[in-house]
Amino acid sequence: SGGAQQVLRRLKPKLIDTLSADPAFVLQHADSLSLLARHEYKQVKALTDPSKQAQDLLDHVINKGPTAAEQLLQLLTGKEMQDTFPNLLFLKELPVNDQKAAGEKGTGTTCKDGSKMVVEKDLMHVARNIGRSWRAIGTGALDIPSVKLDQIQEDYPHSHVDRVFAMLRYWSTLKRQEATAANLHSLLSQGDWALPPDSIDFLLENPFAIMLALL
Repeated sequence: SGGAQQVLRRLKPKLIDTLSADPAFVLQHADSLSLLARHEYKQVKALTDPSKQAQDLLDHVINKGPTAAEQLLQLLTGKEMQDTFPNLLFLKELPVNDQKAAGEKGTGTTCKDGSKMVVEKDLMHVARNIGRSWRAIGTGALDIPSVKLDQIQEDYPHSHVDRVFAMLRYWSTLKRQEATAANLHSLLSQGDWALPPDSIDFLLENPFAIMLALL
């Protein structure tokens, strides 16, 4: 699916406006992920107009296809980019599942059965409510391999919330269409690792989600 490409196309004016504050920074990161061919990198780097740099960088990546577009989207929602460009916070409101984000306006965050896809804001909220049992939740409730949890632990050695957020984001990417708020609520309210209802009930704000959870 070209979901991520469509998201980048739709947000291009906003992204150009934001990234033109420091296009060289984005270019270096995009280059480290091999998102640009050598000649494309040199061409963008040689431009003197920051807006044109941001625009050409986005165009090159969008034209490369869905995988490159998804990688760029993930890069832009990462902590380093959000710290450098606080205006990128608007990306946090996008549904985590890029294919959903590519849907028509108004349907982008809802599944056919009316249940809401989780957005990053939801995941961050949940992450703040998960304590030291995060690994047990990861393997037991979310079916994440322990080798992946080890990698997340290495990536975020100092911030517990960032660690848990990365784990939840990995789950949502893995589950794609199944990464609904109702589904996450159901997984986190069962078994030995069940979280207190008041810390996750916000996931069921959608009435359809509440009905599904009760079924």
